[in-house]
Amino acid sequence: MSDRLGFYKKLMLELNHAVLQKRIDEHELHQLFWECTLRCNLNCRHCGSDCRMLSEKDDMPFADFAKVLDEIKEHEDPSKVMVITTGGEPTVRHDLAECGREITQRGFVWGMVSNGMLLTPETLNEYVDAGLKSIAVSFDGFEDDHNWMRGNPNSYKNVLVAVEALKQHPSLTWDVITCVNQRTIQYLPKFRDYMISLGIKRWRLFTVFPFGRAANDPDLKLSNSQFVEMMEFIKKTRLEGRIRADYGCDGFLGKYEGEVRNHYYSCSAGINVASVLADGSISGCLSIRSDYHQGNIYQDSFWDVWTNQFQVYRNRKWMKTDQCTHCKMWRYCQGNGFHLRDGDGKLQVCQYNMIQNTAL
Repeated sequence: MSDRLGFYKKLMLELNHAVLQKRIDEHELHQLFWECTLRCNLNCRHCGSDCRMLSEKDDMPFADFAKVLDEIKEHEDPSKVMVITTGGEPTVRHDLAECGREITQRGFVWGMVSNGMLLTPETLNEYVDAGLKSIAVSFDGFEDDHNWMRGNPNSYKNVLVAVEALKQHPSLTWDVITCVNQRTIQYLPKFRDYMISLGIKRWRLFTVFPFGRAANDPDLKLSNSQFVEMMEFIKKTRLEGRIRADYGCDGFLGKYEGEVRNHYYSCSAGINVASVLADGSISGCLSIRSDYHQGNIYQDSFWDVWTNQFQVYRNRKWMKTDQCTHCKMWRYCQGNGFHLRDGDGKLQVCQYNMIQNTAL
C-alpha cells in the first residue's frame, strides 16, 4: 500500500505538527487521570492493569489526591482541566460521589471511565448531582462476546441498564467504548446498527494493546488485514453519519488520518495529559503500563514534576530507533503512542506498518 498522502493531507499533518510543537513548549495540563482504586468487579481478558476484586493496594484517600488538585489550582485554571476517575473500576469506591463533589467544588471538570456494572439509574443520578460531566462506558459486543471479554455473565445486561440510565441525562457527555478483537471484527456493521437502535450517539473503537493480561492472548489481536477492515468500516460509518464513530488515540494511521477520528494523530501523554496512580506515582496517560514514572506525590511536588520533568515524554527523539529509525512518517508520528512502548522503549505495535503491509 502506498504511503503517498496527497497534498491536502500532507498540509494538515504539517499544521498538526506545528500545533504539537507549540503544545509541547507550553505543556498546559488538560487532563489528569486519577487511578482511584485497583479494585475491580470484573475479570477482563485484556486488562492492562491486571486489576482484581481484592487488591493488595488500598484505595488512595481522597485527601491525598486533593493536595494535588489544590496545587494545580495555584497554576492552572481548573475549569480547563478534566479530572478523570478511573481504576480498576472507580464505582467500587463507596465515596466516589463525594470525591466527585470535591473535584467539582474545586472548579475542575469531573469525568469517569467505567465498566458499567454498577451504573444503575440511582447511582448515576448521584454522580450527576455531584457534578459528573463526562463518562465513557465499555460495551464490547453482543452478549456472549461482551461477557467473554469481561469475564462476568451479568456484564452485558448491566451495560444495557447503564446505557438506558445515561440517556436520561441530556446534559451529560458520554460514549461507549468497544475493544475490537477476533470475535467482534466479524459483525461490526450489525453491532453498529444495534447501538444505533439503542439510541447511542457516540462510539469509540479501540484495538487491544499487548500488555497486562492481553500480552499473550491471540484471540484479542487483529491481523493486519482485519485492522484495515476496521479502518474502512469506521470511515464508512462516519460518512453515513448515523452514529459518530471514532478510532481511539492509539497511533499514527497514515492514509486514514483525518478520516477515522475528529483529529490528526498526536500522543498527548506527558504533554497535556498526566496521571496519578494508586500508589502515588506520577506518569503520563494512564494507558501506559510500563514504568515511565516521573515522581510520586508522597515525595514530590506534583507541579514541580509536571513543570520540570517529563522530558522523556516531551522530547521523543530517543524513540527513533529500530523500525522508527528511517521511517518517512517520523515527523508526524514521533514514535507512536507511549502506551505501545515496553519498559525498554521498544515499540510493540505500529498501526502505520499494519496498514502499509496490507494490500486492499
